[in-house]
Amino acid sequence: MTNIDHISCVIIVKNGAETIVPVLEALACFTDVVIYDNGSDDGTQSLVSNFENVNLVEGPFLGFGETKQRAASYAKHDWVLSLDADEVLADEFISALAQRSLDSDKVYSITRSNFYKEREVKHCWGKDVIVRLYDRTKTNFNSSKVHELVVTEGFEVENLAGTVRHYPYQNISQFIVKLDKYSSLFAEDKQGIKKSSPLKASLNGIYSFFKTYFLKRGFMDGSAGLIIAFSHMATNFYKYMKLYELNKAAKDSSGRVESANDN
Repeated sequence: MTNIDHISCVIIVKNGAETIVPVLEALACFTDVVIYDNGSDDGTQSLVSNFENVNLVEGPFLGFGETKQRAASYAKHDWVLSLDADEVLADEFISALAQRSLDSDKVYSITRSNFYKEREVKHCWGKDVIVRLYDRTKTNFNSSKVHELVVTEGFEVENLAGTVRHYPYQNISQFIVKLDKYSSLFAEDKQGIKKSSPLKASLNGIYSFFKTYFLKRGFMDGSAGLIIAFSHMATNFYKYMKLYELNKAAKDSSGRVESANDN
């Protein structure tokens, strides 16, 4: 028995028809793959049902952290490899993982190469390292609505050999849809906790573009670099403007309640 035999791959997805097939084809050697679908209407469920090693579960989206916690509860094994519906494991990654001795006092990270369509984005994004393999009896994802992370406090983090190919966007429209979703989740998560203002939103947006396009040399990624830098700018602007509006609405509502009570 190799490690592959006692690791469950867990993926949450909504409308992942464009990427889910190569993701699942790469996972053919895993005996347990959990797909937690939260409202796809693009035929994702039909595509997923063609894979015999997949357990398709449908349920609500609760924010990224809580949804990934819930999805992991359907896994057959305690070791959970959490993947996104646009991440494809390379053969060398799987081979190395099959031979890796796992320690439940450790969590394990993956190295991702990021792509826009079929072009690797080496400057705006580059490679990133994210904790994704963990023993669910010892730890799990936090409950953040966005930018969720596996809780690593008290654990040693080790990186797994090999790379994972990440295909987060296939067209510009997907940038627009995701920036709207992510900025809203950020604002909901930080309402009443973090302060914001139109000035803060503007400065964050401008700096985000400058950092991505110039400091990270995003201009060397061609048109993809410009698209990504502008998307980062828009995401940061809107997430702080949405937070400002939510905080202001809550403050105005509280003021009205206090005024009514005084009367």
